[in-house]
Amino acid sequence: MHLLPIAALLTSTFFLMAGAGLMGILLPVRGSIEGWTSYEIGAFGTTYALAFTFGCVVIPWIVRSAGHVRTFSSLSALLAISILLCGLLVDPVAWMVFRALSGFALAGSYMVIESWLNERVTNETRGTIFSVYMIVTMAAMMGGQYVMPLSNPGLPAPFMLCAIVFALAVIPTALSRAQSPAPIATVKIDVLMLFRNSPVAAVGILLAGILSAGWGNLAPVFGQQIGLSTTDIATLTVSAMFGGAIFQIPLGRISDKTDRRYVMTAAGLIGVGAAVAGVYFDHSGSVVLFAIAFVLGGIIYPAYSLAVAHANDYAADADFVKVSSGLLILYGVGTMIGPIYTAFLMETTGPAGLFQSLGSAMAIYAAYAFYRTFRRVAIPADERPDFQTIPFARVQTPASFSLDPRAEASLVAAAGDDAGDREDGGRAAA
Repeated sequence: MHLLPIAALLTSTFFLMAGAGLMGILLPVRGSIEGWTSYEIGAFGTTYALAFTFGCVVIPWIVRSAGHVRTFSSLSALLAISILLCGLLVDPVAWMVFRALSGFALAGSYMVIESWLNERVTNETRGTIFSVYMIVTMAAMMGGQYVMPLSNPGLPAPFMLCAIVFALAVIPTALSRAQSPAPIATVKIDVLMLFRNSPVAAVGILLAGILSAGWGNLAPVFGQQIGLSTTDIATLTVSAMFGGAIFQIPLGRISDKTDRRYVMTAAGLIGVGAAVAGVYFDHSGSVVLFAIAFVLGGIIYPAYSLAVAHANDYAADADFVKVSSGLLILYGVGTMIGPIYTAFLMETTGPAGLFQSLGSAMAIYAAYAFYRTFRRVAIPADERPDFQTIPFARVQTPASFSLDPRAEASLVAAAGDDAGDREDGGRAAA
C-alpha cells in the first residue's frame, strides 16, 4: 500500500533511467563507429558531468520560479530534443553541446522526481521507498542498455527510440494527482569542511568519480575497438552494474564491523588486480572479460558508497544530508576528470588504456585509505551509523539523500531550526 501513491513517480523514474542507460551506451558506440578519437568521445562524458553538476546547483532556483510539473515537462522535452539532435547532426563538437544539455536536463529531472518522492515518505516508510527507488534505478539503467542491440547504432532508429522513452517519462508525472512538493533546497558545499571532516572520504569520492565516469563513458568504446557485438558491449557494462549491486552488501557489512579504511584499501587492491587482468587478458574470450567487468564494477560503484559512509561516521547525524550532498558535488568534479584521463591512456596505449586508468585510480584509492589509518584513530564500530546501499552515484542528485533512511536526523534537525527561526521572527514582530 505504501507504493501505490508513488507508482506514477516510480514509473517516470523508470523511463528516465532507461533512457539515460540507452543514451549512455549509444553515444560512445556511435562515436566509435564514426571513427572519432577517444578524446572526443571522452569529452562527451566531461561536458555531461559538468552540466549535470551545474544542474544540481541551479535547478532548485528554476523549480521555484516555474514549478515542479512545468520544470519536469520542459526538461524531459529537452532530453528528447538533445538525443534527436545527436541523430540529426553527427558531429563530435555538436555532440559535446548536446550531451551537456542532456546532463543538465537529467539532473533537473532526477531532482524533481526525488523531491516529489520525499514528500510522500514518512519515517516508517522511508527505508522501503528508498529500497524500491534503488531497485527501479538499477533495473532501468541495465534494461535501457539492452535496448541498443535491438537496432543498429549506425542508424537514426535508436536515437528516436531513446527520445520516445524520455517522452514517456512525462506522462505518469503529468497525470499524477500527487500534490506538488515543497521547493527543492539549494546545495551548499564547503570543500574545506568536507576535507576536515574526513580527508579519506573527500579524496575517495573524487577518485570514485574518476572511476565511474572513466568506465561508464569509455567501456563501450573499448568494446567497439576490440570488435565486440552490440549485445556483448551491453553485457559488458551490465556485468559491471551487477557487480556493483552485489558487492555493495558484503563490503558494506564488513565495513560496519571494522575500520572502513581497511575495507576501502582491500577493495582498491582487488580492483587493481582485476584491472591488471584486464590489461593482459586476451579479449577474444568475452566470458572472462565479463567476469573481469563484474569484479571491476563490484569495486567501482561501492567505492562511492564506502567513502560516503566513512564521511558520515565523523559527521553529526544532523549533517548527513549536507555532507553527503557536498560530497556528491565533489564526486561530480571527478566525473569531469575521468573520461579525459581514460581517453588519454586509450589514445596513447590502445584499448587496454581503459584498465590502466581504472587500475591507477584504484591504486591511489587503496594507498591513501591505508595511509590515513596511521593518521587518525577509527571510531568504534558500535558508535558508527550502519552502512546503507545507495543507487548508482552517477544518477544521484542531492535530493536523493533526503530519501535515505539515515536522513531522518537531518530532517528533524532542519525542522527544528525552521521552527526556531519562525519563533524568533514572531518575537521580533511582537
